[in-house]
Amino acid sequence: MNDKKDYQEFIAVLHNCDQKLLGDFLKDVLTPNELRELCQRWRVIKMLAAGAPQRTIARALKTSLCKITRGSRELQKKDSSFLKALKIKEQIYG
Repeated sequence: MNDKKDYQEFIAVLHNCDQKLLGDFLKDVLTPNELRELCQRWRVIKMLAAGAPQRTIARALKTSLCKITRGSRELQKKDSSFLKALKIKEQIYG
């Protein structure tokens, strides 16, 4: 088993999906709970980037401070993939 190779292959396939296929694929490959968790993590990232306090986010989303702190640490990294993803979101949705 080669997790790195499988991961890179998976990312390449996702990259080459159109938006509808990607949405359908994610709904099929993830359980409903996993999909909710993924969306919640995205909400955490957006709220942190907007300046919401961690405890406010924890209460609003009923999630642990550990998950929020992890997101906060990632946003503070020099070459943060979270910040890059948020820029893409801004380009698409304003």
